[in-house]
Amino acid sequence: MKKLDMLTPLGMAVGLTLVAFAIISSGGVMGFATFIDFASFCIVIGGIMAALLINFPLKDLKHFFHVMKESFMEEPRDISALINRLVQLSEIARREGLLSLESGLQKEDEPLLQKGILLAVDGIEQEELVEIMMAETDALEERHRKGRLIVEKAGEYAPSWGMIGTLIGLVLMLKNLNDPALLGPNMAIALLTTLYGSLLANLVFLPMASKLELKTEEEVFYRQIIIEGVAGVQSGQNPNMLREKLNVFLIDPYSKGKGEKAEEEIEK
Repeated sequence: MKKLDMLTPLGMAVGLTLVAFAIISSGGVMGFATFIDFASFCIVIGGIMAALLINFPLKDLKHFFHVMKESFMEEPRDISALINRLVQLSEIARREGLLSLESGLQKEDEPLLQKGILLAVDGIEQEELVEIMMAETDALEERHRKGRLIVEKAGEYAPSWGMIGTLIGLVLMLKNLNDPALLGPNMAIALLTTLYGSLLANLVFLPMASKLELKTEEEVFYRQIIIEGVAGVQSGQNPNMLREKLNVFLIDPYSKGKGEKAEEEIEK
């Protein structure tokens, strides 16, 4: 079950708060009006949209906001519980045979685990079973990559369109040097487009793309455990040996002793 990932909105709030603090500390609350320019905003947002339309087919762009939404969501995955479940399936398979697993398939919440057990029950060779499950994982990774690429490109285009807006503002400013009344508005366009582009790139699009990449890596890692576990269940591997094999996925290389503690907890 997915739930809101509070770190994403929290990070954005912290970034915007720091920007707001810098504005208020220099110009007070009224200074916010200086940093609002509709023309600059249109140049950056419109430019990003135009570039994305050129870069990607419409069928991919339709998923843009859905992909953005995923960076605000998280799906907790309990690796210890997954290992326990795989070991339990291994015990049942060794005691009652693979066919006995079919009756409990509907209770499985993880689609890949359900599919893997079904393939094992159907008598698919282990090499083919692993190949099918890996192919599905690769397909998922590719779908995620395509969705993430749109967000990454938006992050790349945002500063560039900010610079384009800056050039437009500078041209307008230089063209109207004899009219002091136009210098202020044109200078605002020149500077604010760069600000908007940089904020969108470094506070929204690029951090979101990095978070989406991390989420994909976590999901692929979780699926690797399932594939290893299902292969062990199908081959009739000893449950204790299967547990030892899967426990390596619990080891955290950055925390000394954490892996051993996790193994002790899962055995309980």
